[in-house]
Amino acid sequence: MANQGRLPELAATVLQPGFVGTTAPDWVCRWLGAGLGGVALFARNVASPGQVAALTAQLRAERPDVIVAIDEEAGDVTRLEWRHGSSRPGNLALGAIDDVELTEAIAGELGADLASAGITLDYAPDADVNSNPANPVIGVRAFGAEPGLVARHSAAFVRGVQGAGVAACAKHFPGHGDTSIDSHLDLPVIGRDRAQLAAVELAPFRAVIAEGVQAVMTGHLLIPAYDPDLPATLSRRVLTDLLRHDLGFDGLIVTDGIEMQGVRRAYGLEGAAVRALAAGADAICVGGGHADEDTAIRLRDAIVAAVRAGELSEERLQDAAARVGRLGAWTTAARTAAGARSTAGSAVGLRAARRAIKVTRADGAADLPISGPPHVVEFTPRSNIAVGAETPWGLGAPLREHLPGTTAVRLTADDVTAPADPVPPILAAAAGRPLVLVARDIHRHAWLAGVLHRIIGARPDAVVVEMGVPVAVVGAVHVATYGATRACARAAAELIAGTVVPGPRPLPA
Repeated sequence: MANQGRLPELAATVLQPGFVGTTAPDWVCRWLGAGLGGVALFARNVASPGQVAALTAQLRAERPDVIVAIDEEAGDVTRLEWRHGSSRPGNLALGAIDDVELTEAIAGELGADLASAGITLDYAPDADVNSNPANPVIGVRAFGAEPGLVARHSAAFVRGVQGAGVAACAKHFPGHGDTSIDSHLDLPVIGRDRAQLAAVELAPFRAVIAEGVQAVMTGHLLIPAYDPDLPATLSRRVLTDLLRHDLGFDGLIVTDGIEMQGVRRAYGLEGAAVRALAAGADAICVGGGHADEDTAIRLRDAIVAAVRAGELSEERLQDAAARVGRLGAWTTAARTAAGARSTAGSAVGLRAARRAIKVTRADGAADLPISGPPHVVEFTPRSNIAVGAETPWGLGAPLREHLPGTTAVRLTADDVTAPADPVPPILAAAAGRPLVLVARDIHRHAWLAGVLHRIIGARPDAVVVEMGVPVAVVGAVHVATYGATRACARAAAELIAGTVVPGPRPLPA
């Protein structure tokens, strides 16, 4: 038995809390001195690459081996580039190209940028197989819907990021692809049997484990084939029996945000954290709106109380804290071995985005480029919570760079379903001009498909640009970008306008 007085320190070691601000608050600095093992950065902590580097240096001054994590997928989910959108295409675009060397190169560039900013753990790649087209939270974040493709690109992503000295973290174990529910909001159920899970969901995780991935993030998912009662994050059968023993993973297991309703609704914040540790998780990620010292105190004290009450073994807590320490040591050594190189503003990212684009033309439809400055209508479904509403997307601005005089309007579901019909104003604004209709995941939104068909009925020459998952081909000229990143938008704008604007512009330091 360890000294019971060390329990608060051990409990702090397994936490990865978030915080507000572009410098470390006093409480975070104090906690690092008292055992806090890591922190999680989000868009709220990022103003520029230089600022993030200063922030992470501030954290390491308090604890040299602190794990500094960020949710940077280099696609629609971006934190380092949230102000502009990612300069790289995301996973679905890379899967559409299906060049594993390119995926590794993109991930290597990303890893170099993360390392330069002092990040040591990236909550990526997304290794989910997006087999359900209705999935509201994965979609373009996945490499695709075919297990072998997702497996080889997930492994390539791990090679690239970790080759730059940053630990990769494959998610969301054992697989969030076959759901129509967002685990931020509720608990999805994956109804496959064990053979199906092995063939589909688990294939990418086997691949990244074989590649030496340093961390795996749990999914808040109910998997009745393994545990009919507890979500994967809280299930010993899933985390210890399946992930540790059957798949042989020996690295860090970190939870998805413990504040998410997939686990919090039934068990509470503290209850979910304690149960996750007991099940085999080693680190508790705390994101969302719970970025304060009070939350960290509640979680630390709940973990200590659980050990003292016999609900969580002290040995299990020690093991979790030791794994945090081992990952911290790995990141320190890997960062030194990789050396410093920065690639802010990805040139290879734009080239990749160009390769990903697919144009589908009906017989007799006019070819691209368009003939002059268009009117652009961007239809905006409700934001994916993981992506965040703060990250810009669309084609109006990049097309205006190529074709001055371009006009643009953005419409939501409320705008489209309002009593005033939106179609006549759209047709009037585009009279005598090219019309470009931009959308994300047309197949998932009946209101969106309906308004597009009405507009196309009046303007069959309209160009439809799908910046989500291209399940449905709508329009005589359909452009699929396989993502809505800044790189994807620039590549589409070049194609539609028939011109190239040199770039990409470097990010501010």
